[in-house]
Amino acid sequence: MHLILKVQNASDLLIRPLEKFRKEQISVTKEKKKKFEKESEKYYSQLDKHLSLSAKKKESQLQEADELLDRERVNFYESSVEYVYQIHQVQDKKKFDVVEPVLAFLHSILTLNNLTVEMTQDFMPYKQELQLSLQNTRNHYESTREGMEELMKRMTHPSQIYKMHSFPMEGYLLCQEKWALGVTWVKYYCKYEKEDRRLLMVPCEQKTTTKQGPALLTLKSCIRRKTDSIDKRFCFDVETAERNTPVTFQALSEGERKLWMEAMDGKEPIYHSPIHKQAEMELNEIGFKFVRKCINYIETKALTQEGVYRTVGSNIQVQKLLNAFFDPTNPGDVDFHSSEWEEKAITSALKFYLRSLSEPLMTYSLHRDLVCAAKSDNLDFRLSEIHSLTYKLPEKSREMLEMLIKHLVNVCSHSDQNRMTPSNMAVIFGPTLMRAKEETVAAMLDIKFQNIVVEILIEDYRKIFSHMPEESSVPPVPPPRAAPRKRQPITISKRPARVYQALGPGFGQLAQTDGQSDSAGADGAASPPPPQRARPASGAPPPPREPPPRQALVPAPRPAQRLDRHPDCEAARADEGPASAANGESGVYVSRVPSFQSRKPPPPKSAPALKEGDPGLTRAKSICRPPVRPPEPPSRGPAPKPPQSPASGEGTSYVASKTKFFENASRQVVNSPASPTVTNVKKELN
Repeated sequence: MHLILKVQNASDLLIRPLEKFRKEQISVTKEKKKKFEKESEKYYSQLDKHLSLSAKKKESQLQEADELLDRERVNFYESSVEYVYQIHQVQDKKKFDVVEPVLAFLHSILTLNNLTVEMTQDFMPYKQELQLSLQNTRNHYESTREGMEELMKRMTHPSQIYKMHSFPMEGYLLCQEKWALGVTWVKYYCKYEKEDRRLLMVPCEQKTTTKQGPALLTLKSCIRRKTDSIDKRFCFDVETAERNTPVTFQALSEGERKLWMEAMDGKEPIYHSPIHKQAEMELNEIGFKFVRKCINYIETKALTQEGVYRTVGSNIQVQKLLNAFFDPTNPGDVDFHSSEWEEKAITSALKFYLRSLSEPLMTYSLHRDLVCAAKSDNLDFRLSEIHSLTYKLPEKSREMLEMLIKHLVNVCSHSDQNRMTPSNMAVIFGPTLMRAKEETVAAMLDIKFQNIVVEILIEDYRKIFSHMPEESSVPPVPPPRAAPRKRQPITISKRPARVYQALGPGFGQLAQTDGQSDSAGADGAASPPPPQRARPASGAPPPPREPPPRQALVPAPRPAQRLDRHPDCEAARADEGPASAANGESGVYVSRVPSFQSRKPPPPKSAPALKEGDPGLTRAKSICRPPVRPPEPPSRGPAPKPPQSPASGEGTSYVASKTKFFENASRQVVNSPASPTVTNVKKELN
């Protein structure tokens, strides 16, 4: 019976409490663990998808991805906190929930067994000490539970923890690592101590093939990465003392990037020129010194490097080099041969300095002339014009240009190794040495001609910079038009010649015959020379002069005196007949436009006196008609001759009567022999 009581006491006091503790605490802890692992897997998979999103996605898609990640993050935080909280409860409760049943069981044994009184007395100090420890543990549990609940609330707002200066900044960051086959992003758990500016990076990749130890870096500066300079989001660059190149990190969100930058005293990227304003105003000695040092370094170290001047260096290194060299306190004190500077950073700094000048080397005033010279199709004219314009540059600009072009010629001489031909180099330095004062669409279209100018300077360096252009030499005239005019009509007036349509099909033949007779009279003495005309009276206008043949006439201003349009303008051309010379082409009739001023030349002294009713007098009167402005012709081709109806032209109108009169006069002139007066009138018509 006593044994049965002992077994029953053991079951009630020891086994059941322990089984109850296992079911209520251990089982709940296992469930919390499963939930934590499930939420952790979901959160990190969503985080990887979120970080792989491109910055070129739509804003709505990015916001939706951010909201989904925030929900997964909240679920992950809740499950992780509950799991940690349950583990802490089990760790604390087992100290008294497990020990108390054992103590109760031992106490029952000691109570039931009177024979163990002495043992009980010996156990009493341990019992009292254990009770005191249990009470202290329970009190500690009650006190720390409130603090843990407060920490659970803070986990929902992690930014409040990082703002406390006593806590170091820590969290997950993705680091950009460049390998031979491309760029990879490796996840690190980073911890930054602001006091000694040390950054501890612990790799936490789950699928790493090689074990990597933690890296400790000393921070020098932190700059936010420009959005358009990288495809990833939430990036910033860190310069460290242990590495030559900046380290690019990606935060998990925009908020965490701000927290990291606040902890590291980060700065915004520089969008303006880092050169001091005083150095931008003119080409001073510091600028010449900078260009000489860059040229000497490149010709010493990177003359045969492939893609020299084409590859671009790090923007941070370029800004750092320019700021150090143009520092007003100690200008020019930079060692280019230091391992800190890369070749492409020095070439980029040289191009950046030339672009940052307030006025380009080729100056704004000569920009248009240089572009116009490059647009010419005559290669000799191009070279001579650029040669002449180069020596119109200011002295410092020409000196800098000559030094730079000489260096580019030296670089291009190794084009079989560096792949930089004069044309490739001109594409790089065209916009650097030349630019328009205003950025317009026309200026953008002229960029290719800027490249042509620089290419000519490189290819013809010895000819351009060896001697000054000859002042007496006239630049060659550009080539003429592809299809020049065969003949330009000669007119009495200074107005441009007009082309008129022939009145009938026979006019082209008559014009050709008359043109041949004129040319024959000019060559031989068969035709009598025209008599000299008398000097006109003081009140009369001067007689017209016949300009030299086959020369382009410059249009002169029209006379101020204008007469009204005469109705017999069409009929006036009919009386010229074969006496009006054509332009030498068969089937094409060109009229001679008379002056707008009324010209009635006096009869020459050598001409015989004409009586009233003579044909010559009638013809002379028909020529001295009031001047009119002939209408614009539709074409040069001959028009079909309209059918003549003698009955309809007589007595119908004033125009018809004048037309008939001039036609009769022209027929009489054709049939009559040539006289000096007729020849003179013919000259006047021509």
